[in-house]
Amino acid sequence: MTNENWRRSLSFSCFLHDFENQKALLAKASKAAQQELLIFTSLHVYEEISPSYRKDVEAMCRWLNEHGFKIIADVSARSKDYFECPDLTVLAEELALWALRPDYGFGPEEIQYFSQKLPLVVNATTTAAERIAELASEGKEVYAMHNYYPRPETALDPAFFNTLNREIKAREIAVMAFIPGDIRAAKPLGLGLPTLEHQRDIPPSVAYAEMLVKYDVDQVFVGDPGLSLAELKRIQDYSATAILSIPARLTEAYHDLYGRVFTHRLDSPSSLIRFAESREYAVQGARTEVGKTLPRPRGSITIDNERYMRYSGEIQMLREDLPADSRVNLIGSVEPAYLDLVDCVPRGTQFKLVEA
Repeated sequence: MTNENWRRSLSFSCFLHDFENQKALLAKASKAAQQELLIFTSLHVYEEISPSYRKDVEAMCRWLNEHGFKIIADVSARSKDYFECPDLTVLAEELALWALRPDYGFGPEEIQYFSQKLPLVVNATTTAAERIAELASEGKEVYAMHNYYPRPETALDPAFFNTLNREIKAREIAVMAFIPGDIRAAKPLGLGLPTLEHQRDIPPSVAYAEMLVKYDVDQVFVGDPGLSLAELKRIQDYSATAILSIPARLTEAYHDLYGRVFTHRLDSPSSLIRFAESREYAVQGARTEVGKTLPRPRGSITIDNERYMRYSGEIQMLREDLPADSRVNLIGSVEPAYLDLVDCVPRGTQFKLVEA
């Protein structure tokens, strides 16, 4: 799997206690994927331990491998006891794991040993970037994965997250992180499993776009076991085409803008997105008469009317609040829950408005 493939794919978490409920979603995601997908699981969740634990884990891993998933297993010293296996690289071979993510209970020598045997995923939040680079120089493949945070108010803030990612990526190590799902299970708290605190209660498709565009994350995992099909489709479409879908509400006269692919003009100011193709769209139709010239809050979608003369017909989407202007008609707005997507359209990239 190349880093370029990683850049545009969505990965998942899978836990034994929710596995049966997740199968349908994972099967659908696997079928739609154009490359192998990664999946994260944990092999030291105390609440999951039962007399049939090993057998159940073996069945889960077998199903995941059959459906094209490459498994990253979070392990601790307790995993040795749970599976009665002192060498976790042997366990990895038996379960057909792709990579190990050592949690607690391992010394530097043992972690280095893991890195010589199979891909190693280290804790991006608590491992120094220098140490990650050192492991990468000694082993085959090393990646950096941030934690997810079940308890509200404990996840990372953007500034700290960006600092860590810059330090790691400067050493050419791929970074992984988690976004919340929008269908949540009761365990452990049912309050989302994000890496970033501000993403805990936003739509997964918004969190996914932010991870790629604002934080330069290479691989995004859904932390929670559930993801609605609508959100999965938005993310998969963006992953496959690099065209960001922005849910919006447009006045009836402009419903024909839904689904059209637009480009964010390279010379747009930071306060708004200029639709590069809108001038062509305007030429094809009648003149733009004066309409609702109302205040333009962040997320507003506007079109310049005939009072703007040669600019008439230009469409914009606002990133900042602007006052009313008699030359500018308000024709719609981004759906409130998806408002932060207006900051996820870099200049020169494509996007489309979809009906909320």
